[in-house]
Amino acid sequence: MEKFWIRSYPQGVPAEIDYTRYRSLVHLLEEAFGKYAERNAYACMDRLITYADVDAMSKKLGAWLQSQGLKKGARVALMMPNVLQYPVAIAAVLRAGFVVVNVNPLYTPRELEHQLKDSGAEAIIILENFASTLEKVIAHTQIKVAVVASMGDLLGGLKGGIVNFVVRNIKKMVPAFSLPNAVRFNRVLREGASMTMTAVELGHDDIAFLQYTGGTTGLSKGATLSHRNVIANLMQNEVWLQPALDKEPKVESLTFVCALPLYHIFALTVCCLMGTRVGAMNILIPNPRDIPGLVKELAKYKFNIFPAVNTLYNGLLNNPDFAKIDFSHLKLCNGGGMAVQKAVNDRWRAVTGKSIVEGYGLSETSPVATANPADSSEFTGTIGLPIPSTEIAILDDAGQPVPLGQPGEIAIRGPQVMEGYWQRPEETALVMTSDGYFRSGDIGFMDQRGYVTIVDRKKDMVLVSGFNVYPNEVEEVAAAHPGVLECAVVGVPDELSGEAVKLFVVKRDPTLTAEQLIDYCHEQLTGYKRPKHIEFRNELPKTNVGKILRRELRDSKPS
Repeated sequence: MEKFWIRSYPQGVPAEIDYTRYRSLVHLLEEAFGKYAERNAYACMDRLITYADVDAMSKKLGAWLQSQGLKKGARVALMMPNVLQYPVAIAAVLRAGFVVVNVNPLYTPRELEHQLKDSGAEAIIILENFASTLEKVIAHTQIKVAVVASMGDLLGGLKGGIVNFVVRNIKKMVPAFSLPNAVRFNRVLREGASMTMTAVELGHDDIAFLQYTGGTTGLSKGATLSHRNVIANLMQNEVWLQPALDKEPKVESLTFVCALPLYHIFALTVCCLMGTRVGAMNILIPNPRDIPGLVKELAKYKFNIFPAVNTLYNGLLNNPDFAKIDFSHLKLCNGGGMAVQKAVNDRWRAVTGKSIVEGYGLSETSPVATANPADSSEFTGTIGLPIPSTEIAILDDAGQPVPLGQPGEIAIRGPQVMEGYWQRPEETALVMTSDGYFRSGDIGFMDQRGYVTIVDRKKDMVLVSGFNVYPNEVEEVAAAHPGVLECAVVGVPDELSGEAVKLFVVKRDPTLTAEQLIDYCHEQLTGYKRPKHIEFRNELPKTNVGKILRRELRDSKPS
């Protein structure tokens, strides 16, 4: 395929990147730790830690994990919001030769048990606020090492103590739990200080992350991301961002806003790992849903790069104090995870002076596959161009390329495309073409310049604030309620989250109420997956073979 889109690249952006200069992601990270040792790496709750601190703490944690008998390639789950321990743990797990399994800390016991069992995780590092969830399922998993962190661990003696007291006793954010064999995070660092971490030989084909994403079968599956995949995407992003960073006034030491959760591939790559690559400081926001708190935090810093999803941009714009912040140092705002709405972009630009540069990718592509030029001042309404070393094909149902301008399934080929789904060869075969393209399930078209526009989703997936919700999983939970005869889930437009989950139900028990069903789903599903709307029907539309027609439900008017 001729990469004609390269003609649309900003000046200075290469057509290809060379990821072979790094043996592994650890090689890349350790180079950055040495090069930027004195720079601040992370800020959280007014506490700053340097790259030298991350280097030292991750060595201690890595050495301790190795001392627990874990072998190269062992999976270690991380279940935390954006706190200082998170990036330290990511570096430690990778440096010790293990695989990071990122876990949403708001998962219910059912969701957590599935992910731990499916990944075969043998160790977990978890914030105490969520330890009661782990307690309920740990006996059914392979977890033999549990490290429990607290909000105040790395904030310094007095401040850490105060924060822990408030979190535990005033805000009551730590439900009682019992994990008899768990070890506290700070004790692990103390014990690890007297140990030596053994360097592990890692190569491009070794696995770095299992990044879980929704499954068509109703259960999430792990996108297997190798060291090659992640190094490649970091280097692709770096050259793509350069035109924006080269603009005057140049900033030697960048500051990123990391309000997106680090367990999500967007923040993991674009904030944490990309920030390390360029020696930036990441402002970690533990709870971005607290918009007033986030605005207060942003006001303390001169930040340069702000990756976010449409709902977060919109939430900030609706806060009266946001416009008072100093945006004079802002160089780039990345939009991803869900479509950026033009109205939100226009308001954002009016307040901050910067347009939102939209990109596109998936957990399976580490994540970035396409992006608008980083130095563009116009909002294109597209997901941009294929980034360096990436090919995009638009395919029909038979897997053949369609003419330019015609819609088809967006397929992606490049060094950032996953190795496959963890231990699911059949699922991998469904999404990979024989010539190495990943079929995204999104429908779009490419124009004469190479810009791609998404028009629809082939999958029935619902996109809530940038998070994938797969109808099968929600349906499986709702169908288990004794009062439900049958049910179906679709996405409906939502002003705040882009889309919301709507559940259609045929009752088995005529006394069943929407409130009862919502309460039931609350126990089984994390927040963004829960139905926001419930509509009871006498019957659901079906094909002649009995398959429920979700599209018909989506297009129907509420009864």
